[in-house]
Amino acid sequence: MKFKKLLQCGYKYIFNSDYRFKINAAYGRYNAMPDEKYLKKLFRISMGKELNLEHPVTFNEKLQWLKLYDRQPEYTKLVDKYEVKKIVAGLIGEEYVIPTYGVWERFDDIDFDRLPEQFVLKCTHDSGGLYICKSKKQFDKTAAKKKIETALKRNYFWTGREWPYKNVKPRIIAEQYMEDSKYHELRDYKFFCFNGTVKALFIASDRQTPGKETKFDFFDEQFNSLPFKQGHPNSAILPEKPVNFDKMKRIAEKLSTNIPHVRIDLYEVNDQILFGEMTFSHYSGFVRFEPEEWDEIFGSWIDLPND
Repeated sequence: MKFKKLLQCGYKYIFNSDYRFKINAAYGRYNAMPDEKYLKKLFRISMGKELNLEHPVTFNEKLQWLKLYDRQPEYTKLVDKYEVKKIVAGLIGEEYVIPTYGVWERFDDIDFDRLPEQFVLKCTHDSGGLYICKSKKQFDKTAAKKKIETALKRNYFWTGREWPYKNVKPRIIAEQYMEDSKYHELRDYKFFCFNGTVKALFIASDRQTPGKETKFDFFDEQFNSLPFKQGHPNSAILPEKPVNFDKMKRIAEKLSTNIPHVRIDLYEVNDQILFGEMTFSHYSGFVRFEPEEWDEIFGSWIDLPND
């Protein structure tokens, strides 16, 4: 079965130029391609239409525009999972920041004897470079090392040309493990902010549930359910409104002031609000809305600088 799948992938690589582009891009074979040309190519492949940078209308189009033309130096620290903690603590208080046990440049420098029974390893410079330890007795150090070291070698910028990540220093942090006692997971509440105003959010659930696909459920700023999907299915039963919803909105708006668009990710753990991360390019601007009209609705909320 595995051989058959490899054969199918090989056939697709040879005869499907769009698939071949995506595979080669993942291996860095187009790093020399100018950003605009690269984004236009990838946008057409992912979205099935040409990228309009002269008069962008949709959310996904405007994200590509922002990647190219809104390159503020401070964004680099805001996506750095270690540096942003200091900034957030200064803006809203240390109590909203997940405690950090240490920061290292190499996996082999981590003294695991000094870490608690449960912890989370994260790379500071990318998305997905993460390993969760719920029990040291079951901790697979070899697997963790492989995943983290692979992530350390990758510059996340090149895949989607998300400029804020380009110059982030690759490091590893260990954080306190967090889990809400009601849901037995760490639910993400991701707020779409536009110049300091929350217009929508989605809740990510079932992210660590074995055998279940992650669910995304979208809501407006008043927590009314929005009738669309993007990237993942909706839940069979809508998630409950977080206890601290209004306060979470205020925090997200404070952290996003004077930024054309940024997604502020927060957690609510046993009624305590905690900061997750900032994301400037949701899905890197390459995932369709279903139905498509919501791409334009979200796009209407972005006022491009000097537009």
